[in-house]
Amino acid sequence: MITIINWTALLIALFTSIGLLLQRDWRWAIGLLASLYLSIFWLVQTHWPVSMAAVKLVTGWMVCAILGIAHLNNTDSIQETEPSWPQGRLFRLFTAGIILATMFALSLRASAWLGLSLPIAWSCLLLIGMGLLQLGISAQPFRVILGLLTVQAGFEVLYATVENSVLVAAMLSVVNLGLALTGTYFLNMPSEERT
Repeated sequence: MITIINWTALLIALFTSIGLLLQRDWRWAIGLLASLYLSIFWLVQTHWPVSMAAVKLVTGWMVCAILGIAHLNNTDSIQETEPSWPQGRLFRLFTAGIILATMFALSLRASAWLGLSLPIAWSCLLLIGMGLLQLGISAQPFRVILGLLTVQAGFEVLYATVENSVLVAAMLSVVNLGLALTGTYFLNMPSEERT
Protein backbone atom coordinates (compact mmCIF):
# COMPACT_ATOMS: atom_id res chain seq x y z
CA MET A 1 0.00 0.00 0.00
CA ILE A 2 2.82 2.41 0.88
CA THR A 3 4.51 1.69 -2.46
CA ILE A 4 1.34 2.55 -4.39
CA ILE A 5 1.01 5.81 -2.46
CA ASN A 6 4.66 6.66 -3.15
CA TRP A 7 4.26 6.03 -6.88
CA THR A 8 1.08 8.11 -6.94
CA ALA A 9 2.83 10.93 -5.09
CA LEU A 10 5.70 10.70 -7.58
CA LEU A 11 3.27 11.07 -10.48
CA ILE A 12 1.62 14.07 -8.81
CA ALA A 13 5.04 15.64 -8.23
CA LEU A 14 5.98 14.96 -11.85
CA PHE A 15 2.85 16.54 -13.32
CA THR A 16 2.85 19.52 -10.97
CA SER A 17 6.54 20.32 -11.48
CA ILE A 18 6.13 20.17 -15.26
CA GLY A 19 2.93 22.21 -14.94
CA LEU A 20 4.77 24.85 -12.91
CA LEU A 21 7.33 25.04 -15.69
CA LEU A 22 4.75 25.38 -18.47
CA GLN A 23 1.96 27.38 -16.81
CA ARG A 24 2.00 31.15 -17.29
CA ASP A 25 -1.10 32.06 -15.26
CA TRP A 26 -0.25 32.71 -11.61
CA ARG A 27 -3.54 31.25 -10.34
CA TRP A 28 -2.87 27.89 -11.92
CA ALA A 29 0.74 28.01 -10.77
CA ILE A 30 -0.31 28.49 -7.15
CA GLY A 31 -2.83 25.64 -7.47
CA LEU A 32 -0.13 23.39 -8.89
CA LEU A 33 2.21 24.39 -6.05
CA ALA A 34 -0.48 23.44 -3.52
CA SER A 35 -0.81 20.04 -5.23
CA LEU A 36 2.96 19.67 -5.13
CA TYR A 37 2.94 20.18 -1.37
CA LEU A 38 0.25 17.50 -1.09
CA SER A 39 2.55 15.02 -2.84
CA ILE A 40 5.42 16.09 -0.59
CA PHE A 41 3.22 15.32 2.40
CA TRP A 42 2.61 11.79 1.11
CA LEU A 43 6.30 11.22 0.39
CA VAL A 44 7.48 12.56 3.75
CA GLN A 45 4.89 10.68 5.83
CA THR A 46 6.51 7.37 4.90
CA HIS A 47 9.54 8.35 7.02
CA TRP A 48 8.07 10.81 9.51
CA PRO A 49 5.02 10.61 11.77
CA VAL A 50 1.87 11.99 10.17
CA SER A 51 1.81 14.96 12.56
CA MET A 52 5.29 16.05 11.46
CA ALA A 53 4.52 15.45 7.79
CA ALA A 54 1.39 17.58 8.17
CA VAL A 55 3.69 20.48 9.03
CA LYS A 56 5.01 20.30 5.45
CA LEU A 57 1.49 20.38 4.07
CA VAL A 58 0.28 23.26 6.22
CA THR A 59 3.45 25.27 5.60
CA GLY A 60 3.19 24.68 1.87
CA TRP A 61 -0.40 25.81 1.77
CA MET A 62 0.52 28.87 3.84
CA VAL A 63 3.21 29.65 1.24
CA CYS A 64 0.59 29.36 -1.50
CA ALA A 65 -1.75 31.68 0.40
CA ILE A 66 1.01 34.25 0.92
CA LEU A 67 1.95 34.22 -2.77
CA GLY A 68 -1.70 34.40 -3.81
CA ILE A 69 -2.40 37.39 -1.60
CA ALA A 70 0.74 39.09 -2.90
CA HIS A 71 -0.47 38.64 -6.47
CA LEU A 72 -3.93 39.97 -5.63
CA ASN A 73 -2.39 43.10 -4.12
CA ASN A 74 0.11 43.53 -6.95
CA THR A 75 -0.54 46.60 -9.07
CA ASP A 76 1.82 45.47 -11.86
CA SER A 77 -0.03 42.21 -12.59
CA ILE A 78 0.57 42.48 -16.34
CA GLN A 79 2.21 39.33 -17.70
CA GLU A 80 5.78 40.10 -18.66
CA THR A 81 7.53 38.20 -21.42
CA GLU A 82 10.92 36.66 -20.86
CA PRO A 83 13.76 38.62 -22.45
CA SER A 84 15.71 35.51 -23.44
CA TRP A 85 15.06 33.16 -26.37
CA PRO A 86 13.80 29.98 -24.63
CA GLN A 87 10.22 31.19 -24.32
CA GLY A 88 8.22 28.44 -25.97
CA ARG A 89 6.38 25.63 -24.26
CA LEU A 90 7.96 23.13 -26.63
CA PHE A 91 11.44 24.10 -25.46
CA ARG A 92 10.39 23.89 -21.82
CA LEU A 93 8.75 20.50 -22.38
CA PHE A 94 11.86 19.19 -24.17
CA THR A 95 14.17 20.31 -21.36
CA ALA A 96 11.78 18.85 -18.79
CA GLY A 97 12.02 15.53 -20.63
CA ILE A 98 15.80 15.69 -20.48
CA ILE A 99 15.67 16.41 -16.74
CA LEU A 100 13.18 13.58 -16.26
CA ALA A 101 15.40 11.03 -18.03
CA THR A 102 18.56 12.22 -16.29
CA MET A 103 17.02 12.16 -12.85
CA PHE A 104 15.61 8.68 -13.43
CA ALA A 105 19.08 7.42 -14.30
CA LEU A 106 20.55 9.10 -11.24
CA SER A 107 17.77 7.87 -8.97
CA LEU A 108 18.53 4.24 -9.79
CA ARG A 109 21.98 4.66 -8.27
CA ALA A 110 20.89 7.02 -5.51
CA SER A 111 18.18 4.66 -4.30
CA ALA A 112 20.72 1.86 -3.90
CA TRP A 113 23.37 4.13 -2.43
CA LEU A 114 21.11 5.89 0.10
CA GLY A 115 18.86 2.91 0.79
CA LEU A 116 15.72 4.68 -0.43
CA SER A 117 12.84 3.34 -2.43
CA LEU A 118 12.90 4.25 -6.11
CA PRO A 119 9.84 6.56 -6.07
CA ILE A 120 11.22 8.64 -3.21
CA ALA A 121 14.70 8.94 -4.74
CA TRP A 122 13.26 9.79 -8.14
CA SER A 123 10.85 12.38 -6.76
CA CYS A 124 13.60 14.10 -4.75
CA LEU A 125 15.94 14.38 -7.70
CA LEU A 126 13.10 15.25 -10.07
CA LEU A 127 11.93 18.16 -7.92
CA ILE A 128 15.48 19.45 -7.48
CA GLY A 129 16.13 19.21 -11.23
CA MET A 130 12.85 20.86 -12.24
CA GLY A 131 13.39 23.65 -9.74
CA LEU A 132 16.89 24.30 -11.05
CA LEU A 133 15.52 24.31 -14.59
CA GLN A 134 12.88 26.85 -13.56
CA LEU A 135 15.60 28.98 -11.98
CA GLY A 136 17.78 28.73 -15.07
CA ILE A 137 15.26 29.85 -17.69
CA SER A 138 13.30 32.55 -15.88
CA ALA A 139 14.09 35.98 -14.51
CA GLN A 140 10.62 36.94 -13.25
CA PRO A 141 10.45 37.13 -9.44
CA PHE A 142 7.40 34.86 -9.18
CA ARG A 143 8.98 32.18 -11.38
CA VAL A 144 12.25 32.39 -9.45
CA ILE A 145 10.42 31.89 -6.15
CA LEU A 146 8.53 28.93 -7.62
CA GLY A 147 11.85 27.44 -8.71
CA LEU A 148 13.40 27.97 -5.28
CA LEU A 149 10.38 26.42 -3.56
CA THR A 150 10.54 23.41 -5.88
CA VAL A 151 14.24 22.87 -5.18
CA GLN A 152 13.54 23.25 -1.46
CA ALA A 153 10.72 20.71 -1.70
CA GLY A 154 13.00 18.13 -3.28
CA PHE A 155 15.61 18.73 -0.62
CA GLU A 156 13.02 18.42 2.13
CA VAL A 157 11.85 15.03 0.89
CA LEU A 158 15.43 13.81 0.63
CA TYR A 159 16.36 15.15 4.05
CA ALA A 160 13.24 13.68 5.65
CA THR A 161 14.57 10.21 4.85
CA VAL A 162 17.77 10.95 6.76
CA GLU A 163 16.65 13.01 9.75
CA ASN A 164 13.35 13.06 11.63
CA SER A 165 13.96 15.87 14.07
CA VAL A 166 11.18 18.27 15.02
CA LEU A 167 13.65 21.16 15.05
CA VAL A 168 14.73 20.40 11.47
CA ALA A 169 11.10 20.31 10.33
CA ALA A 170 10.52 23.68 12.00
CA MET A 171 13.63 25.21 10.44
CA LEU A 172 12.69 23.98 6.96
CA SER A 173 9.22 25.46 7.45
CA VAL A 174 10.76 28.79 8.41
CA VAL A 175 12.89 28.69 5.25
CA ASN A 176 9.79 28.04 3.12
CA LEU A 177 7.89 30.90 4.74
CA GLY A 178 10.94 33.14 4.36
CA LEU A 179 11.10 32.37 0.65
CA ALA A 180 7.40 33.20 0.30
CA LEU A 181 7.80 36.50 2.14
CA THR A 182 10.83 37.36 0.02
CA GLY A 183 8.78 36.57 -3.06
CA THR A 184 6.00 38.89 -1.94
CA TYR A 185 8.54 41.65 -1.39
CA PHE A 186 9.89 41.30 -4.92
CA LEU A 187 6.42 40.92 -6.42
CA ASN A 188 5.19 44.16 -4.87
CA MET A 189 8.35 46.09 -5.69
CA PRO A 190 7.86 48.51 -8.59
CA SER A 191 9.31 47.16 -11.83
CA GLU A 192 11.70 50.14 -12.15
CA GLU A 193 13.47 49.15 -8.91
CA ARG A 194 13.91 45.48 -9.91
CA THR A 195 16.40 46.24 -12.66
